[in-house]
Amino acid sequence: MPGTKSHYICPNCEAICGLELTVEDNKVIDIRGNKDDLISLGHVCPKGVALMELNDDPDRLRTPMVRKNGRLAPAGWHEAFTIIDEKLSAVRQKHGKEAVAFYVGNAALGSTAFDMGFPILYEALGTPYLFTANSVDALPKLLTCSKMYGDDYTNPVPDIDRTRYLLIIGANPMISNGSLWLATNFRKRLRDLKARNGKLVVIDPRRTETAKMADQHYHIRPGQDQYFLLGLLHVIFRDGLLQTDDIASYVSGLDEIEALAKPVSLQQVSDTCGIDMPVIETIAHELATAESAGVYGRVGTTTQKYGTVVSWLIEVINIVTGNLDKPGGMMFAKAPAFAANTRGKPGIGEPLPETTFRTRVRNMPAVCGELPVACLAEEIETPGDGRIRALITMCGNPASSAPNSERLDKALAQLEFALSFDIYINETSRHADVILPGTPTFEKCYYGAFSAQYAVRNVVRFSPALFKSPEGWVSDWDALLQVSAIASGAGVQDEQGLQAMEDEMIREMLSEAAADEYGVARGIDVDSAMRRLSDKRGVERVIDAGFRVGPYGDGFGANPDGLTLDRIASQPDGVDLGALQPRLPEVLRTPSGKIDMAPATFLEQARALLHTPGQSPARGELLLIGRRQQRSINSWGHNVDILAKGSFRCTLQVHPEDAKRLSLEHRRPASLSTSTGKVETLVEITEDMMPGVVSMPHGWGHNKEDMQLNIARLQPGANYNALTDEMSLDTLSGTAALNAVPVQVAPIQRV
Repeated sequence: MPGTKSHYICPNCEAICGLELTVEDNKVIDIRGNKDDLISLGHVCPKGVALMELNDDPDRLRTPMVRKNGRLAPAGWHEAFTIIDEKLSAVRQKHGKEAVAFYVGNAALGSTAFDMGFPILYEALGTPYLFTANSVDALPKLLTCSKMYGDDYTNPVPDIDRTRYLLIIGANPMISNGSLWLATNFRKRLRDLKARNGKLVVIDPRRTETAKMADQHYHIRPGQDQYFLLGLLHVIFRDGLLQTDDIASYVSGLDEIEALAKPVSLQQVSDTCGIDMPVIETIAHELATAESAGVYGRVGTTTQKYGTVVSWLIEVINIVTGNLDKPGGMMFAKAPAFAANTRGKPGIGEPLPETTFRTRVRNMPAVCGELPVACLAEEIETPGDGRIRALITMCGNPASSAPNSERLDKALAQLEFALSFDIYINETSRHADVILPGTPTFEKCYYGAFSAQYAVRNVVRFSPALFKSPEGWVSDWDALLQVSAIASGAGVQDEQGLQAMEDEMIREMLSEAAADEYGVARGIDVDSAMRRLSDKRGVERVIDAGFRVGPYGDGFGANPDGLTLDRIASQPDGVDLGALQPRLPEVLRTPSGKIDMAPATFLEQARALLHTPGQSPARGELLLIGRRQQRSINSWGHNVDILAKGSFRCTLQVHPEDAKRLSLEHRRPASLSTSTGKVETLVEITEDMMPGVVSMPHGWGHNKEDMQLNIARLQPGANYNALTDEMSLDTLSGTAALNAVPVQVAPIQRV
């Protein structure tokens, strides 16, 4: 094939696969997996291949959009920023800073500028209202890590390349390639595990793509994972399987865990979760006696009523079986930049800040600094002091992804001002007064700072921009700085003003590094370091500074062989920093310097569960769970033809027994209804489902007025979150219970 070869990192999801591109006449004409990439090992999924079509999508926004005479119309950048200044300032002057809310979606990870820079905008806004996609996704895991290890993102991941036994609960890495776990090319890694006589066991209400590759798969009743895990814990203590000698000096709370586990009735938890007692006993023994092992749970475990307890029990089981911080077990990556667990004094940290702010209507606290998006609609609708009057959304679509999405969609229409950073006019951005379009993929640099904290191997990769943006285009970084300046009251900035903001941010980072007596850049002269950075303005300078003061950095000369942006960019396949290594106790940032195995609120809820009957659907109800699909992520991907074509995918998977009982027919329509809403979709009858459980994918339902998603409109599908209840939350984290939703299902007879 003609053209030149280039390499790039796919930014479309956490897997950040390495790509080999063929470029001709300043255009990408072919995309393949980079077989030499040190993390993805040649893997690429359909979303990576679709980057060309995504860039060329005629519905993709190429200019800012502003609302004129009630409709969104193209506008220049200066006009857009001027309107933001006028309208945002008016809301703040009239109602105060707390009248503005900020929502950050998962897609912000696809822009290094937004991923690293959104805290700048949040600080400038000065509002207590920060909502993110975490409260419909990962917050139970983040809260668990915060309480146990001292930082939200200090999360151990399965060392799959060396493990002998892997237990996966409520996750589907064959499709996701890992979530909060950078395990790209999972299929190859799984083949390698089996080649060394390793074993994969999957616990899931659906026989997922991962379960089909497993040595054993067991159905579990949705929302009952906590009972299965309590059963494992009971067997471990009952049968003397405890393996904590290697890290005993780094943990506290073991006695409390034993006291929790011993009175558990194995028969009761088996009856509740639907997994036989001998299976629970066997898995407990296998975890504790394997040469190396790990338990990994993800969205199925976090988006349920007791998601935090489930996330916590997974961590506890990995500890008591002796598999934490052990090669082949659950290990901590060491990210090359921007990770809190690589800064400051190793092994100890400051007490976690007390949560003081609570939502007005439901009195819900901020968790890890974030409020439940399930509370957003009521905070917009409810009159009174502190009512949300303006909303900024960054790379997210809460009108689709939030629970009871129809209520939030209606609430957004009541805002006095809305700003969206987005590439489409979708369910959320259609309500905006201004939309700022994201920079096309190949016109911006990329570093996966988020995913580096969860990698199966310590590798660093960076992709420079392939092409220059058109004259006059405002980059993601500068757009973020402009809105931050406006939010701080400084108004629209010229180039010199943006330069000053960027310099201030970098100077603050370098000053902190200079004051860190344990860091590679301790004692550096900040002025000298500033001069040694790239003179190319933009987020690249921030990344370079981060690498150079990070744990592998050159320290601006203190470690001459260390990392710099230039060195990393010169090796497009990645710089190998080595296999994961034990990091205890250095990785901890708890005040005690120990892992807190028994946070009081977690323990209290777990004890209560032992006296609480498991959730049972009412007569005639089924339990609804979500499912991930390879050709989409959240609500994105349905407007790209290469991803949207083929058979209709927004189907309701139903077990044959349930289909027969309810008179449902394959590929015929059915209705699903709950107390919050009703939708229609096609039935897919499959033995993969557990009887009594149905499954539908998340992120569909593109049938709203005023959207500019012409391909998605052709097969809009049904919105899962029209059925979910914004009042049903994991009380510890505020995360919406989007799984184990009781639903009524009935056939639709077309006349």
